Amino acid sequence: MEGAATSIGGYLKNHLRDYGMLVALVVIMGFFQVVTDGTLMRPVNLTNLILQNSYIVIMALGMLLVIVAGHIDLSVGSVVGFIGGLAAVMMVNWDLPSFVVIPACLATGILIGAAQGYWIAYWRIPSFIVTLAGMLVFRGLTLWLLEGQSVGPFPREFQLLSTGFVVDIFGTAKPNITALLLGALTAGSIVYLAVRSRRRNTEYGIEDEPFPFFLAKNGLVAFAILYLSYLLSTYRGFPNVLITMAVLTAAYTFLTNSTTLGRRIYALGGNEKAAKLSGIKTERLTFLTFANMGMLAALAGLIFAARLNTATPKAGVAFELDVIAAVFIGGASMSGGVGKIVGAVVGAFIMGVMNNGMSIVGIGIDYQQVIKGLVLLAAVIFDVYNKNKSS
Repeated sequence: MEGAATSIGGYLKNHLRDYGMLVALVVIMGFFQVVTDGTLMRPVNLTNLILQNSYIVIMALGMLLVIVAGHIDLSVGSVVGFIGGLAAVMMVNWDLPSFVVIPACLATGILIGAAQGYWIAYWRIPSFIVTLAGMLVFRGLTLWLLEGQSVGPFPREFQLLSTGFVVDIFGTAKPNITALLLGALTAGSIVYLAVRSRRRNTEYGIEDEPFPFFLAKNGLVAFAILYLSYLLSTYRGFPNVLITMAVLTAAYTFLTNSTTLGRRIYALGGNEKAAKLSGIKTERLTFLTFANMGMLAALAGLIFAARLNTATPKAGVAFELDVIAAVFIGGASMSGGVGKIVGAVVGAFIMGVMNNGMSIVGIGIDYQQVIKGLVLLAAVIFDVYNKNKSS
């Protein structure tokens, strides 16, 4: 047992970046659960927490790829506002149906990201400059598009994009059986994939995760999913945006971990010259990461507008700061080449839980900003410390 404990301790020490922020999320949630007298984990508050942070999580998935590739995107908040305004004009002013507006807005987001990616990838203009210009341009275009006024409300079917819930096919009141089954299916799938991955790694002799730790980790993950599913099932079940986030998280995790494209993005951020010499088309890869970021920012813009049920000229202000902070808090490196999708999601929820918990406690917005800034600084210092320690 002592040898197992030592190996677990050594494994955790070597993977501090991977598990440190997850432990931090659990500790932060536990802290606010105590100081809010249990309010944090109430089903209605958990639902609000998911709705409030859905667009940040979605954009963090794309921002992680941009940062891993060695770049930054400061325009995402302005793109959120612009796409929300565009959707409002198309649906409210022009009476176009949602099934036309949503694909058109997503395509517009891709074009915006592609336009910025073109200058960054093929003209070698720093991403900071290009996306800073984009932030100003699309903020101005939002004001022009909405003529400085709020436009709404949206049709009911569009609002379901954010405020809708998965229908309980069993028709029960509470708990929501469909939510419970989806939670059990998700937990079972995660455990099955983890076991299959460990078996494959063991066959190739590359498994270094101690078996007791493997059991404990996956057991805790499965328990957390089942418990949260139960809590949500006692309210209104799973929000639609939770399903959207889960599907996107799974897709981007697969992209980064199991595809050639994902490995090339990490190679690009790790050493662009070496990646180029090895035959990777680095320009096209950079272009695609920004086009992808534009699409996810557009999706976030649609979800945010649907949640507010109106488009406002101020929508998306400072969102880019929360998204970038979430990615860095989640373990991404400032120099590129390092970061995980799950880490970005965890980072986004750390920010979200802190915002939610501090608001419940009654901490003013001024102190909230100070605390979030210090947390971001601590995460970056932690990254630099680990890098210096390993070098």
